Amino acid sequence: MTVMAEAAYRPQPIRSFLRAMGVGLAVFLAGCQTVVPRGAPPPQAAPPPRATAPTGQGLPQDESRHRIALLVPVTGPNAAVGQSIANAANLALLDTGGQKLRITTYDTGPGAAAAAARAIAEGNRLILGPLLAEDVRAVSPAARAASVPVISFSNDESVAGNGTFLLGFTPHQSIDRVVRYARSKGMSRFAGLVPSGLYGRSAANALIKAAESAGGSVVAMQSYERSPKALAAAVQKMGRDQGFDAILIADSGRIAIQAAPLIRKSGSPSARLLGTELWNTEPSLSGQAAMRGAWFASVSDTMYRQLGTKYRARFGSGPYRLASLGYDAVLLATRIANDWRVGDVFPVRRLTDSDGFAGVDGAFRFGSDGVAERALAVHQIDAGGFTVISPAPRGFGQ
Repeated sequence: MTVMAEAAYRPQPIRSFLRAMGVGLAVFLAGCQTVVPRGAPPPQAAPPPRATAPTGQGLPQDESRHRIALLVPVTGPNAAVGQSIANAANLALLDTGGQKLRITTYDTGPGAAAAAARAIAEGNRLILGPLLAEDVRAVSPAARAASVPVISFSNDESVAGNGTFLLGFTPHQSIDRVVRYARSKGMSRFAGLVPSGLYGRSAANALIKAAESAGGSVVAMQSYERSPKALAAAVQKMGRDQGFDAILIADSGRIAIQAAPLIRKSGSPSARLLGTELWNTEPSLSGQAAMRGAWFASVSDTMYRQLGTKYRARFGSGPYRLASLGYDAVLLATRIANDWRVGDVFPVRRLTDSDGFAGVDGAFRFGSDGVAERALAVHQIDAGGFTVISPAPRGFGQ
């Protein structure tokens, strides 16, 4: 990852849930259950559990709250991102009241498999996380054996399925959205500039599939190692292929900033630059003249900005962009907890409700493959920032 069944159940309509979530973001409910490290006592402001007999390695037994594990790195190289996700999960509990959930954080820094084993032994019925694809692979077998679903924050679709769900932002959806938008504006011949490795291969396949399904074609494709020399060589080779209307730079904003001037000088000054969801984390793109007018698709930032304001007020600094995954995962668990009897296994079939759910990052739903399908907006990079030129649909089937 880039660091980036009960028949009687009727899911809440997505618009109603959006309204409810908006109220949660606007109102700070102090004194509710918070996310705590594994083994720590429950917060003083939370109502005490009805039973205190120990479970597993000492957590009190809960008869009125669902036990949910949050698996993120809070030590190691990705600790800052993991802590940001945990902080946002805490805010979600505060905003929703959190009376039906006990969420305990388990550090995947020393090892995700050990963290999952401890979480399962301590009676957690749902796992939120982990962050990295390799950690998801380490966690999923034990979770599956224990009938504990995993809602991971990875963007690697290969880890999804068979009880593991993917909440992370995946490249193929953003590529499909921006390519279809470009096709609607008359562009039919596409080129791709993709990095070597899994993400690049996935992006290349997504571009070909998106272009063909939209009635266009991919006329050029170049891959590169992540070095200035290799990138320049790939762009030079790309410049020999004339006649494409748009070129996808399937990499981070930092790489796009390096590639854009090279593309403009290589004989493709009028080709529209397209990007992936990775660009949404790079506000500096708007300061680069060569990037002006470029398009990319990602989740809407409207409600994320509200989360960021609240996050800064509580924690003294801004969140990482992936923090919204922690917030939305808790919103999802809270919604399902209303009809989930404490002590029962998690009602996993509710995750695949076709109407979907809503959160800070907009509407989403899990497909049969376990991957979250998202409603995405198309943004244009302008001198003053990012402008939405094609809004995300508020739900599905629109």
